[in-house]
Amino acid sequence: MTPARLLEQFNTVKTLPHVAIRLIKLISDENSSIREFEEIIKMDPTLVLRLLRTVNSSYYGLHQKVDSISRAVVFVGMKNLRNMVVTEALKDVFEENAHNHIFSKSRLWLHCVAVSVCSQMIAERIFTQNSEDVFLCGILHDVGMIVENQVANDLFIKTCKAHEPGSRSFTEIEKEVIGTDHAAVGRLLARNWKLPVEIQEGIWKHHREMESVSPTSITGIIQMAEYIVSRLNYAAMPGMDAKLSPPLRVHISDNILEYKTLIQDIPGEMSNARDIYAFGGDKQHG
Repeated sequence: MTPARLLEQFNTVKTLPHVAIRLIKLISDENSSIREFEEIIKMDPTLVLRLLRTVNSSYYGLHQKVDSISRAVVFVGMKNLRNMVVTEALKDVFEENAHNHIFSKSRLWLHCVAVSVCSQMIAERIFTQNSEDVFLCGILHDVGMIVENQVANDLFIKTCKAHEPGSRSFTEIEKEVIGTDHAAVGRLLARNWKLPVEIQEGIWKHHREMESVSPTSITGIIQMAEYIVSRLNYAAMPGMDAKLSPPLRVHISDNILEYKTLIQDIPGEMSNARDIYAFGGDKQHG
């Protein structure tokens, strides 16, 4: 089954909220106006409440309460709004399923949250980069699993059952059983949403061991974040190893003290993300 066919069926079976899709595409259009955002956002009362609650939180530290959608959009910024919209839309899609003893959507959601938070920390603390794109890539990097589970459930569960720690990689089994893998499906979803190419590439290559990858790239940061959080019991599935390309191993080794400090701060940052984005629980899964 091709990634395009999987996405086609996914959109038919369980379409993401129409408002979210319109907003994501609007944010990608440089010619969009604040009025256009306001007209779309006000169609979703839950999103309105989330936006206003966020901009009036202690995180932004504003002295005067913001009570209009247009002003809230200005304060939050386009990329943060995009991340909020995607996160809000995906939370419902990650609802638990009947096969949680084999594959847990809630565990996968916590993994994606942990990767996004750790990626943001690496971008900001290690490389002093803007982190909005890498945060979104972290949230979306395994979304292809949700598509496969929703559309090709029998084949996906067969893949999960066939995966054994220390044996073939999960993506190899996916390709054999389903005909594609979640990284390719996620990349196509990001492309359909017109997200930046770097985000698409980060999703597509997050499981690949590459001889040439820059630690400062989105792909490099996502790989390192997934490697770190998987060793903190935030793995997508029990026993699922995270690959780390050789240049990234060298980088972490050369900056080990900074990364040790970063790792110690992950639980606190997970708690902050929960407050800002209304994520689910922040407890580790053993």
